[in-house]
Amino acid sequence: MAACSCTTPILLIPALVLLLVLYFSPNLHQNHFMNLLSLPTSSTLSRTNHKHLKWRLSTSIFRSREEARAIVIKKKIGLERVEDDLARARAAIQRAIRTGKYISDKKERFIPRGSIYRNSYAFHQSHIEMVKRFKVWVYKEGDQPMVHAGPLKDIYAIEGQFIAEMEDSSEMNPFIASNPDEAHAFFIPVSVANIVEYIYAPITTYSRDRLQNFVKEYIGIVADKYPYWNRSNGADHFMVSCHDWAPDISSANPSFYKNFIRVLCNANTSESFQPGRDVSMPEVYGPADRLAAPNYCQPAHDRPILAFFAGGAHGNIRKTLLHHWKGKDNKVIVHDYLPNGQNYTKLMGQSKYCLCPSGFEVASARVVEAIFAGCVPVIISDNYVLPLGDVFDWTQFSVSIPMDRISEIKTILEAIPNWRYLRMQKRVRRLQRHFTVNRPAKPFDVIHMVLHSVWLRRLNFRLST
Repeated sequence: MAACSCTTPILLIPALVLLLVLYFSPNLHQNHFMNLLSLPTSSTLSRTNHKHLKWRLSTSIFRSREEARAIVIKKKIGLERVEDDLARARAAIQRAIRTGKYISDKKERFIPRGSIYRNSYAFHQSHIEMVKRFKVWVYKEGDQPMVHAGPLKDIYAIEGQFIAEMEDSSEMNPFIASNPDEAHAFFIPVSVANIVEYIYAPITTYSRDRLQNFVKEYIGIVADKYPYWNRSNGADHFMVSCHDWAPDISSANPSFYKNFIRVLCNANTSESFQPGRDVSMPEVYGPADRLAAPNYCQPAHDRPILAFFAGGAHGNIRKTLLHHWKGKDNKVIVHDYLPNGQNYTKLMGQSKYCLCPSGFEVASARVVEAIFAGCVPVIISDNYVLPLGDVFDWTQFSVSIPMDRISEIKTILEAIPNWRYLRMQKRVRRLQRHFTVNRPAKPFDVIHMVLHSVWLRRLNFRLST
């Protein structure tokens, strides 16, 4: 009896110590520990199985604990690897800025240089590092058409084309991560345009509730299933949309989305757009097979029209423009709708300056149309963050006119010296490669440029490892 009473505590001590170590292990979250214990209660088990449950419970806890510990270690190593990758990229970009030289593992077919870029050396090296390193995990949850697909034509085409490019996991796409642990960023593949078309059609209410609930529920699903959203509070997650309603996704719960990267055409600072966090995406209009717009530029010296616009009276800025200029001048040609027999693209190609007023929302597809027409864009907008402005210096190839000076358009444009116009027009033509949509995407085209803006934002912070 003495022997028995003495050895029982001795045998229990190592087991108790091990349980305490497992319970208080810093590598495991307490909620995860509790999930491991979510086995059926004894009341649901037959009396003959109850004895065996104790053995299964203890051994399954230890086995699951070891597996969980291995997963946590693997994930930690993965995050350390990701952050080390980003650190190397930052160092390479800083070196390029200091030296004015780039370093690449392969021959560069295009060297971005000139005043259209804020810093061409930084941009070039950053793009090299992006192509070399940047990996994006596209969440697989959800079904088309609201997720994993978007419109491929008309005014929201860039939204669908970008989503389609990110859904391409072939070797042609160097950015798609093979597993989430190697990803630098995470793509939420919802399409606001498709949500509005399929959930709201026919539109009987303009309440954003259903849109907001859909996106919030989707993020809730992936946040519960994977650790990545909670690890960064959404700072390394992004979505892409060209729909006017897209900024309203976060308005119902701003704190939940405070770090989330929104890539938007409707980049309006008066509607919660934050330039340091969000990305302004160019609005590219076109059918799917013509998104890479043809070059229909006329020579700079053969453009008899000073300024041109044609479009509906959508919003106050356009109404003011039409009020002052519609049919009132032979150099500033403004129409709400073109008369029969006139060609819109031909008129743009004959114009020195193309007026790009905001409509109901700040973005306008005319900016990209002007670029491909070799026509200097005249931005008439309030609170609009111009597309890809972290790379491009828009003052070098565009003119901005505030709404309260619309009546002075002719005076302002005629005051620009011809030599300055010729420089801006030349720079506009150099921009065209950066606003071309290619499928599959190519280096420095518009899809790469949008991804690069996301890449820059990921370079701007570090996750704790």
